[in-house]
Amino acid sequence: GFDVRIAAEVKDFDPTQAMDRKMARRMSRFIHFAMAAGKEAVADAGLDFSEWEPERRDRVAVTVNTGGGGQEQVTLGEEVLRTRGPGQVSPFAIPALSASMGACHLSMEYGLTGPVITQSAACATSVIAFLDGLRMIQRGEVDVVLAGGSEAPLLPVAFAALGNMGALSKRNDEPQKASRPFDRQRDGFLYGEGAGVVILESAAHAMARGATIQAEVIGASLTADAFHISAPDPTGRGQCMAMLKAMKDAGIAPDEIDYIAAHGTSTPLNDVTETRAIKAAFGEHARKLAISAPKSMVGHMLGSAGVVGAMAAIGAIREGIIPPTINLEEPDLPECDLDYVPLVARRRRVDTAMINGFGFGGQNAVAIFRRFEA
Repeated sequence: GFDVRIAAEVKDFDPTQAMDRKMARRMSRFIHFAMAAGKEAVADAGLDFSEWEPERRDRVAVTVNTGGGGQEQVTLGEEVLRTRGPGQVSPFAIPALSASMGACHLSMEYGLTGPVITQSAACATSVIAFLDGLRMIQRGEVDVVLAGGSEAPLLPVAFAALGNMGALSKRNDEPQKASRPFDRQRDGFLYGEGAGVVILESAAHAMARGATIQAEVIGASLTADAFHISAPDPTGRGQCMAMLKAMKDAGIAPDEIDYIAAHGTSTPLNDVTETRAIKAAFGEHARKLAISAPKSMVGHMLGSAGVVGAMAAIGAIREGIIPPTINLEEPDLPECDLDYVPLVARRRRVDTAMINGFGFGGQNAVAIFRRFEA
């Protein structure tokens, strides 16, 4: 049997709330998630693309990323091929498998004819969506970007492989306590799924239509560890460099960051390495930062993890409430000795927040959000 039998699963999800039943049958679960999250984001932003002229929709991009896409289609297709023959394999299997189809379906849903981009960078995946969106807007190519990530990776072979790697928590009897970033008793991440989409928009375009502006993206960066296929460089150099480059891109000093939505996976290697990287990047200011790990509450959504961090950062800026790192009962001293906002949320004004996304293969992505001042 499986050593790991717990996951942060999206339960009672009905894809027909976001599309008709016929379309839902032709799509993978990650596309269902992307469509649902994208529609919620568009509605929340008060956008009605049906009223826009084609030339205006030419200036809307979609960059919804994924680490794995519709991987379940391979298993389903092979089972049909084995039991019923090649003539019964669905012609929709390849589009449903394709990593780009979450973004493509959102583009088709709203008639958005600007760039459609899908990138895959393991657990850094959806942070890259903010970098791509920021750059397209800065270059004047588009006015609006649907940016985020979607992931539905909860497959038996993945549980087996990650379990054998030692990456997953084995707290099968206490799933609510399985994800415990920076805690001495952490034993791996809680495998999760889900999606998130954030609407990025040029300030001029947003103000012209009277949009409610939650925050602004002011900088982002990418680096690589060039170290190992799954383990981070223990020195934290690549992660540190990503944070420094993002702050340089944003034109701010380290002491201007108030909060970090950490990558914080609850694995023995990541949490120590990320702490070292934060100390190296921020110096003395590291001990004044509020840092928390959203994965402690929602598990590790892989390619969607970064957009969850973005929502935590934006929410902290908007509400003045920093989400906690739950289950952090005994910090892993002496290494993990910063302020990780343990156990309960904290009221604190946040003007500038950073999100970290660090993926297998040493892929490091960082983005920075700031309170918007017109």
